[in-house]
Amino acid sequence: MIEIRAKIEKGGDAPVAGRIELPFERRQKRWLRAPLASGEEVSLRLPRGVILRGGDLLAASDGRVIEVVAVPERLVHVECATPDQLARLAYHLGNRHVPVHIGAGFLRLIEDPVLEDMLCGQGAKITHIEAPFEPEAGAYSGAHHRATDEERNPDKKIHEYGG
Repeated sequence: MIEIRAKIEKGGDAPVAGRIELPFERRQKRWLRAPLASGEEVSLRLPRGVILRGGDLLAASDGRVIEVVAVPERLVHVECATPDQLARLAYHLGNRHVPVHIGAGFLRLIEDPVLEDMLCGQGAKITHIEAPFEPEAGAYSGAHHRATDEERNPDKKIHEYGG
């Protein structure tokens, strides 16, 4: 089975040789098995804190470059009469630690009847749509990962068993 252990920084010149299509819930996982669009199984073993986004590129163990595709999901599209009202709703959702996709004049979140009732109660106009979900990463994204000794010194062996 092909393993994927790292993201590739964009701007490289290697051609994309495969696609992996995942919803947001699975793009947050460090370890998972999933099929490529071709049907071939791959195993993702990513570092802690990595969240995959649509368009990200991954390095496969066989040298191929794999593109991440954010698949459409059932979402709630939220609009408000004023920017202040939209900001207030974004605050309430953030206070509940709800992943939110923020766009020009709208918010999007995974369907949830309780949250939908709260949003409607606050005067929001909601519409159910299917679209890729790309929520905000958060103020501290990227700051949580600290390199392990193994990542800093991959050739260093702690003991004879390779760990």
